[in-house]
Amino acid sequence: MQNIRSPQKYTPSGRQLKSSTKKHLLEDPHDMDKTTSSESTIILAQSTDESSSPEPQCVDKVLGEREPQSPQEVLLSLSSPKANRPTGVKSPSNYSSATSVKHYKTLQSMYKKRNPNHQDVSHLLNLEFQVRRAFIDSETIREEDRPKKILEAYPCFKDIAHVMEELQRILDKDNDSYIGDLKRRWQDFCQKVQFFGVSKKMLKPPMGMDKDEQALEILRVLPSLFPSMSAPPKRVHEASKALVHILKDKEDPDTYLKKRPLSCPVLIVCSSNCLLAVGDVPVTTFPKDKLDEGALYLMAYYCTLHLTYPKCVATLLSVIQTEVLLDKILDRDLTSSYKKSMAEWKAFSGQ
Repeated sequence: MQNIRSPQKYTPSGRQLKSSTKKHLLEDPHDMDKTTSSESTIILAQSTDESSSPEPQCVDKVLGEREPQSPQEVLLSLSSPKANRPTGVKSPSNYSSATSVKHYKTLQSMYKKRNPNHQDVSHLLNLEFQVRRAFIDSETIREEDRPKKILEAYPCFKDIAHVMEELQRILDKDNDSYIGDLKRRWQDFCQKVQFFGVSKKMLKPPMGMDKDEQALEILRVLPSLFPSMSAPPKRVHEASKALVHILKDKEDPDTYLKKRPLSCPVLIVCSSNCLLAVGDVPVTTFPKDKLDEGALYLMAYYCTLHLTYPKCVATLLSVIQTEVLLDKILDRDLTSSYKKSMAEWKAFSGQ
C-alpha cells in the first residue's frame, strides 16, 4: 500500500485545515505523481475553558523540529508558539493545555476501571477531539505502527460504539442522527446491490437465505461489483479477503491473522460471533447478527485510525465512502476505475 498525503483545504478566511478522513489510493499509473484528498475537514473543537496556562519551558527541547508522537506531545506543541505544530492544526485563542491534559488523564484513568461509563467517555472524547486528531493524523507515525499506537493511547477505540461516534465527529459532528441515518443508507445500498449483483449474474436471488448469509454474500461480491485495477496479493486470491474471512472448522483466528499478507482491517466470522482485527491484531468482537453492519465498522476504523485503503478494494471503499458515508472525493482524485464503477452503478440505480 502507498500512503498519499492529502492536500490542505482552504476556508473562506484563508485558514488551512487538514482533511482527517481517509487518504485515497491512486490506482492509475499516470496518477502516481498526484495527491489525493477528501473534501471533509477536521472541525477543530474549541475547549470551553478559557483559562490560560503558563507555557511549558521544555517544549522546544522535547519536540525539536519533529512532529508530535503522543497526545501529550501534541498538547505541548499546541501550547507553544515556538514548537513545531502538526500540519493543518492551529491552536485556538482560548486553548488551555492544562485543561486538555486533564481531559486526557481523566480518560486514561477511566479505562483502568472495569466498565467505564460510555457517556462519560464520549463527553471527554468530544472535549479532546482536536488534540486527538492531531496526534492520529500526524504523518510521522508510520502507518504500520498507527493502529497499535492509537489503541494504546485510546483503548476506548476497541469499542465499536466509540469508533462509530468518532466517525460522526469527523464527518458530521453536529448531526446527532448521523449514525442512524448512516445505517439506513447502508441498508438501502445493500438492497440495491442485491439487484445489481443479480443483474450481473454475480449474485443469486436471496430467497431462502437468512440475514447473516445475505450479509456474507454481499461482502463477498462487493469487490467484484466495484472492481479495482490492482489484483490482491497472490496469497489472498480473492479481493473480498481484504474485507472478510470465514473461519473453517478448527481454524484458529490468531494463526490465520499472523499468516495474512494484508494489514488492513478485516472481519473474521466464526459460528458464534465476529472478530474485527487490524493487521494481525484482534481488536474487538461483536454479535454475528450485526454482520450486516460489518462494512460500516470497517469504514469507521479506516477513518478513525487514518488508514490507507488496500489497492485491491480501493474502488469499493471509495464508493462506500461517497455513496454511504456521504464523504466527497475531489474530482481530480477520482480514479478511472471509480468513475467507471460509479457510471455503471448510477445507470443501474437510475441516478
